[in-house]
Amino acid sequence: MYRAGKQEIDAIARVIRSGKLFRYNKNGDGECQRFERRYARRLGVKHVLQTSSGTTALTAALAGLGIGPGNEVIVPACTYMATAVAVLAAGAIPVIVDVDASITLDPLALERAIGPRTRAVIPVHMWGLPCDMRAIMRVARRHKLLVIEDACQAVGGAYRGKMLGTIGDAGAFSFNFYKNMTCGEGGAVVTNQARAAQRAACMIDCCAFYWKGRKSSVVPFISNGSRASELEGAMMNAQLDRIDGIVRELRRQRQRILDATRDCGLTPIPLHSPGDDCGTHAVYQLPSADQADAFAKAVGGTVVGKTGRHVYTEWDPIFRKQGAHCAALNPFRLPQNRGCRMTYRKTMCPRSLDILNRTVMIALHPDRKAKDVAALIRKILQAAANIL
Repeated sequence: MYRAGKQEIDAIARVIRSGKLFRYNKNGDGECQRFERRYARRLGVKHVLQTSSGTTALTAALAGLGIGPGNEVIVPACTYMATAVAVLAAGAIPVIVDVDASITLDPLALERAIGPRTRAVIPVHMWGLPCDMRAIMRVARRHKLLVIEDACQAVGGAYRGKMLGTIGDAGAFSFNFYKNMTCGEGGAVVTNQARAAQRAACMIDCCAFYWKGRKSSVVPFISNGSRASELEGAMMNAQLDRIDGIVRELRRQRQRILDATRDCGLTPIPLHSPGDDCGTHAVYQLPSADQADAFAKAVGGTVVGKTGRHVYTEWDPIFRKQGAHCAALNPFRLPQNRGCRMTYRKTMCPRSLDILNRTVMIALHPDRKAKDVAALIRKILQAAANIL
């Protein structure tokens, strides 16, 4: 969490005093509905549906677009495990492919990985860094793939002037504690497709018709449910007022660091849309893993390959093929998925592992003082001089 204070406290207090914590109300003016309308305007999309998490938003997006058993969905080797978990929650099978030097999905690896069962791809804008969406969308159009953007770590960012999460067929956001906007836990699914939105809404709350009426053209189906409360909606409305300033400061701070370290021998990772993104780190690639370890230790950074859950080798349930709580519901055992590729090895993406183990992230913070940024720059320069 970057910023939260009196505005959030006051917004939540108003909801508690009103006694209306449930998101549905007859007037249609609740906090969740207001946030959905405001966020839709900000993103330039027709439909925003608030959820309880980024994972449930991804699952709702996949189900909304009709992804299910018999389908493969391509995911990158570097992402939070929830990306692959959402594919399994929809009944489909994740296929893991390489990232490139940008630590996001490699468009060339995407195209090479497409098979007869491949129905969709989930490009993930890791740590606020956009994927090469122009190249990915070209591949997707050529092969008639659905594109679900995982923008869970990219709230407030854009790519070539278009908001992240709105470029593909659907997008998903997370509002948990570690995101640019937060309500502790939460998320949203976004799309311009009416039917996909109706199906996603049923995934989020299959009982919504009790409160909203039976107007949807989608026949209700059973889902676990993941609706948000008015407390989350209230906090998100307050957070939405903060996001522009947060992202602007993150960009400014990163640019200052990159400008000051341009001639010290360090190699920043390639950025696909640096003027529009919401990157939360300054990121460098070192010549070797040993140098990356030493550099990370010297500057207080993190080696991407050692972030655990963000690297495919740490996705234990995937390797064990534990896709559900019981065998009968496990997507890996469904007869519809027998023709899908589901052989996973920890050595399957060596290029990704090499890149990730040589890449170091240095966290930014929008409230960091100018003198502290200057001290960080000196530390980076000294580390580069000692290690390179």
